[in-house]
Amino acid sequence: MPSPSSPSSSVQRAKEALGRRLREIRKDAGLSARAVAEAAGWHESKSSRLENGRTPPSDEDIRIWTRICAAEDQTADLIATARGIDGMYVEWRRLESSGLKRVQQSVLPLFEGTHRFRFYQSWVVPGLLQTEDYTRAVLKTVVSVRGTVDDTEEAVAARMERQRVLHTGGRRFAFLIEEWVLRTVIGDMKTMVSQLGHLAGMTATPAVSLGVIPMGVRRGDAWPTESFAVNDDAQVSVELVSAGLTVTQPREIAEYAKAFAALAGIAVYGAEARKLIAAAINACE
Repeated sequence: MPSPSSPSSSVQRAKEALGRRLREIRKDAGLSARAVAEAAGWHESKSSRLENGRTPPSDEDIRIWTRICAAEDQTADLIATARGIDGMYVEWRRLESSGLKRVQQSVLPLFEGTHRFRFYQSWVVPGLLQTEDYTRAVLKTVVSVRGTVDDTEEAVAARMERQRVLHTGGRRFAFLIEEWVLRTVIGDMKTMVSQLGHLAGMTATPAVSLGVIPMGVRRGDAWPTESFAVNDDAQVSVELVSAGLTVTQPREIAEYAKAFAALAGIAVYGAEARKLIAAAINACE
């Protein structure tokens, strides 16, 4: 079963939508693609590539297009849209180029503006539920694997500070994790035992729902997928191996919400979830 969305489909749809807007502007001006290309000094194929979303327009491309089509009142909006598309798929190396602290801090405004959180994690314990030592082990691995600036301690402090959203603002949190996340040793055994104990304790937090998807459960249509977070019904953030993907198209957000609901349907909660966590703790000792 394919993932609800892929970087190529999500970003490409946005590029195609922008291309359609350029085509509509041209047609409203009564111009052919060849006429626009000639006025801009381009090969005609460039106009076609822009309109079909195959080539992302630069800021200058948009300025030229809207000037030729007498639609300069739309220039700023089109440039903002194009830049937004560029930000939908961001490589971790680019995002983390100046260190991990800035990345941790960058999502705080999104978290503070969200009231309903849905997290699915198939890799590690969700950040909002991590202990300090577990976070340190995760981020040290990121530094080692990606060769980023080592500001681990500052980044750990920023992530711990971000966890205050769990207890403020009347927010609701639904976490789903695969059982194998409980069995994946991050750091050392002492770190894992502490982290798992913290998870067990979080199951009693009123604003938090923690579901664990047991290994061996019949999956049906709830297949494992990339880790993702749904913020209200406004945005989905997807964790890929090499990049982060931001999804804002309502249709695609609905697909992720549907996937989350399916995964939630095969998870266990409360005492059953604590039983799986306790088994993972016993395996560490």
